[in-house]
Amino acid sequence: MTSTPDRIMSRINRALGGPGAVVTAKDFVDVAERAAVDQALVRLVRAGSLIRVRRGLYHMPRVNERLGITLPPDADAVADAVGRQTGSAVAPSDAVVANRLGLSTQVPAKHLYMTTGRSRVMRIGGQTIRFRRVSSRRLPSAAPEVTQALQALRSAGPDPDIATIAAVRRSLSARQRRAFARHAQYDTHWIAASARRVLADPSKARG
Repeated sequence: MTSTPDRIMSRINRALGGPGAVVTAKDFVDVAERAAVDQALVRLVRAGSLIRVRRGLYHMPRVNERLGITLPPDADAVADAVGRQTGSAVAPSDAVVANRLGLSTQVPAKHLYMTTGRSRVMRIGGQTIRFRRVSSRRLPSAAPEVTQALQALRSAGPDPDIATIAAVRRSLSARQRRAFARHAQYDTHWIAASARRVLADPSKARG
């Protein structure tokens, strides 16, 4: 029979991203009883297969082959794991989203995430990761791309230009646009108005 540590490592490699992944015990509730999972994680840390980066959070090391050094956990991976661990929604800040969609050339200097959980500051792998509590309306229970699209509109303000509308439109698949429409209608009136422009025929979008 496959051991619990082996099953955990298989799950990380197969479904959670492999080297570089950040995981929590809750990711393995179907693998074994919680006590057995906790014991297995301790064994994996002792064996060097995982690194405990914070209480309840574990990192599967990833090595930079050229430099021969172990890389620190990625901030996005940490944020995703915190969301799974606490059962809260987590998303990058509006400034990060605007940068990723090409709407801003400014690279945010801080790792800032919005969350429906509590505000907190984590220092992991030499980096400071901040979580700022916001209302659940700011972070709907939707696909990350839908949340990102709503964030981009919010960051742009009440009268986004045509480039912003086009970038948001490109970021969404047909299925995601339907979810985007459902969530936007319950947001502020100007977000709903901007969403209608995203969903309209591009030839009719105003600048």
